[in-house]
Parts: sequence; C-alpha cells; structure tokens
Amino acid sequence: MFRAAFLLLVATWFAPQLVHAQASMINGFGGTAGYGTQCLSPNDDGSSAEIDLTPFFPAGLRFFSRTHSSIFVNTNGNITFSERLSTFTPAAFPVADQPMIAPYWGDVDIRNNFAAGGACQGSVGVTCTVCSPCHNPPENGVWWTMEAGRLVVTWDRVGYYNCNTDRRMSFQLILTAVEGCGGAGDFDVEFRYNRCEWETGDASGGSGGLGGTPAQAGFDAGDSTNFVAIMGSRMDGIRNVLCTDSNVGETGIWRFQVRGGTVVCPDAGMPCDTGALGVCGEGRTNCVGMGTECQAVLEPSGERCDAVDNDCDGTTDEGDALCTGTEICDRGVCRDVCFEGGCMDGETCNADGRCVDAACEGIECPEGQRCRGGSCIGACDGIACPAGQECRAGRCLDLCETLTCDPECQVCSDGACIGRCDLSGCAAGETCGADGHCVDDACASMMCPAGTVCEAGACNDACAGAVCPPGQMCTTGECVDIPEMGEDAGVPPGEDAGVPPGEDAGEPPVEEDAGGDGTDAGRVVPGAADPGCACRSTGGGDAGALLLLAAALLWRRRL
Repeated sequence: MFRAAFLLLVATWFAPQLVHAQASMINGFGGTAGYGTQCLSPNDDGSSAEIDLTPFFPAGLRFFSRTHSSIFVNTNGNITFSERLSTFTPAAFPVADQPMIAPYWGDVDIRNNFAAGGACQGSVGVTCTVCSPCHNPPENGVWWTMEAGRLVVTWDRVGYYNCNTDRRMSFQLILTAVEGCGGAGDFDVEFRYNRCEWETGDASGGSGGLGGTPAQAGFDAGDSTNFVAIMGSRMDGIRNVLCTDSNVGETGIWRFQVRGGTVVCPDAGMPCDTGALGVCGEGRTNCVGMGTECQAVLEPSGERCDAVDNDCDGTTDEGDALCTGTEICDRGVCRDVCFEGGCMDGETCNADGRCVDAACEGIECPEGQRCRGGSCIGACDGIACPAGQECRAGRCLDLCETLTCDPECQVCSDGACIGRCDLSGCAAGETCGADGHCVDDACASMMCPAGTVCEAGACNDACAGAVCPPGQMCTTGECVDIPEMGEDAGVPPGEDAGVPPGEDAGEPPVEEDAGGDGTDAGRVVPGAADPGCACRSTGGGDAGALLLLAAALLWRRRL
C-alpha cells in the first residue's frame, strides 16, 4: 500500500459564496423525505446502532486490510467500521483505529429547531435508535436505505452546530458491490454533493459556518498510515471543491473504486492542469498508488513558429531559425520580405516590408492562437489526426500510450478508462474482443496490418482523411515530420527525383513560404486542402511514397 495518497483533481477557486443545486440526489426509497425509512433521531454528534451488512453484502466490504460485515452511520458526515464516531472537529487523516469513509466529516447538527421559539430539541452524543418517519422532520435529517448490493446514506439539508440552519449541506454516500471484477468484498463508492453552504461548526472555531477547522472528505484505513483525502480537505473552500468540481467530469459527483481493499484510481483520463507552463500544462489524470495524479500529455519540444509555448519555458516563438530563408516569425506566422514591394495573392506588404495575410491586418489574437484568413485559430484547428489519435497543442497523439487503467476492470479507449466489455457488455452489432474492447461484428475475426484499422469488415488505411500538422505527413498511421530535401527522402544528395541533370520539368522551382500559412518552418505540398500536410500513404506507406514526396517538394511553389 502507499502512504498519504491524495487525489489531485481539485478546484482552485475558493470563493466564499453559497454553492448549491449541483449533483441531483437519488431518492424514491420511501420515508418522509424519500431517502429511506431508516434514520437518526434528532441529535448532535450521535450515531446509529451497529448496522448488519450481511443480508445485502454477503461477502462484506473489504476495506484496506480487513473485511467488514457491519457499519455505523454517524451524524457528522461519515460511516465507520469499528465503532461509533462522535468527534465533531475532523482530525487530519490518518486517524488511528478508526477506519472510515467520509463524504463530509464536519460538525453536523440535526437537532430539531423548528419548535416554538426555535428551541433546540434533541439529544447530544448518544446512540440513536432507528426512528420512524414521524419522529423526524422532512429535512435536516440523516437517512439510509439498503438493498441487494447497495447502501445509500443521505444527509438531507443538514445544519451545523449549534443548531444553526441558516446554511445547509445536502450530500450522499453510495456503496455498490462489484461482481465479476476484482475479488470478494470489492465495491464502488460515490459521493454526491447537491447543496454546499457551510464548512465548520461553532465549536470547531467557525463563525457563521465558515473558518476554523473545515470539513474533510475521503477514506482512512485506521492504521495511522494509509488514507486517501480529497485535496482541499480541512481548508477554507472545501465545500466549493466538492460541489463544483469532480474527478469524473460530472459536477458535484466523485467516484472511487475499492479493489482488494485498496482505494484505486477512479476514472483515469480526465483532463487536468499540471501547473506547468506552455503545452506541458495540459494533463490527464493517471493511476498512482491509491489515488490519481495529473500527468502531462506533452513533453517539452523544440520551439516552432506557431504561437505555442512548445518548450514550456513561458515564452512563445523564441529563438533563431524558426523560419527559413529571409522569413521571420511574427505572432505564430512566418513572414517573408516583400519582393520589390509585391506579395502573393491575398497578401499585402506591411509597414515592416513583410508579406502578411491581408485579412489579418490589425487583428491581434490571444496567446496560443494565430491569425489565418481573418480569424484567430488554435494549434489544432484544421488538423484531422489519423484514426485512434487526438490533436493536442498541434501534435497528433495516442492518449492511451501513457494512460494506466485498472487491468482487471478497465481498458483505455480514446484517452479514457472505460469498463471492459467482458464485464459491461457491448451494444447491438458489436462483439467483445479478447482485449476488452467492443468491435463491429464484421471486424471480430479480422487481423489488420500495422497502419490500418478495421471498419465494416475491411482493413482501411489509418491515414485516410487525416490532415497532419504543418510540416508533417501521415504514413503507417502516424503523423511524422516531412524530410527536408536530400534528407532521408530516397534521393541522393545533389540529385532530384527523376529529372535529368541540367533539365527542369518545364518550370523552375520556386522557394515557398515555410509552413504555407507560416505556421511552422516545414514545407507544404502544393494543392493540399489545408496548410497542414494532407498527403497520405496508401497501404501504410513505403519508400516509394517518400520518393514521390521528394519529387513533389522539388516542384513546390509558394502558396
């Protein structure tokens, strides 16, 4: 196991306003509020009697090093496995001898203050008997219900100590047994946050529900070593983190998996911010120990003239030789000198003596974008990556190459972890493959060569329809840099592709703009639909394709 594993998907906005109506609460379980007929009597710091899980979870719940057959529901926003917990100020995880799951461990007070005169009615620090619906008001209560393989505990519009109801919290804890994935006692956990308005009770140093020692959310093994806490716990603004953020892309919903007793990565592959500069700031969550961490999608690379911070140093388009010949890099575009005051069609000669896109004169684009045809475009605009890849910061990547999914239960698809099809099934017309992915029935028995993908029973070129980033071509299903003339193009230095020495093909070669639209220092093929190279190999690409490409490059014209 790993120590002090944290979930790094957190909100960075800790504004003090009230937050509510985020994730919907699931109900329909009967009782006064619809959250079940089992509930706690009005109290402060109380707990339920011991609740037997075995009728509904026959294998128990395997949590860290032990399998548990009973739980306690505690007023203060958590369930525990060994004994009741009346502590109202959350202690920092890990806590000795108290294994718990805490959607919101804070000083909840559900004493009924709706009586005449606002008197606070209820008990303090007691073991609550299970109450009937008539013993609890339709709000400011703690309810639970159990059915085969599922427990739902609801803290419904609960107030905070001392009998305060000016701010409320509404949240749920859902435990679901997992069959066919992992071992006996495995289960999934879901925290749902609907209304988030207070963080601290009056006895925890708070005032008006804020300040002092705020609430904590996460898991504790009770062994003084292992735990998983949602970052922001016991910090001002935790309610905003829980209600407005998520680790699965659904506002106010947090999901976790407990496999073999260990809290493992939830849904890896969610977008996140690494905190680094430039292209290195974009990340995806990945499994690390019991939690997740934000890993960069792109590593630093050499600077290009594309208005993107490629080397992650906080500056864009810096350095020499970003463009060729007499061109200079200007706001993500390579600009050439005006030839005797003239420029190509669609261009105009500016005050600096450079040919610029006439439609872009006077347009200032935000950082990371450049102007083309009068519009500001991003590094991935106009790029169509080969099958199975996505564009990030002007590069085509297979996001599954670095993503780690739970091998027993998940596979990677389109850069996200999804359930294996042998556990979750496939849609009509699809077959579950041996690798855990669903495939078209017609492709179930197909074995396609590298650089091709199966579609409707045929192996098609993965480059079909691809438009690679400027300066690249698609071959064998990958966007790769176009070789410079005389470099690995299959043409001996000093020779061209099939043109006798001393002869041309009826037209002298003309030096062209680097990158076509100036987006980088590469070359483009005349006639391409986009300044990004749209040329593709057939049947996965070969040396002949490179020869043809070299020939085309010798005949290039400036676009």
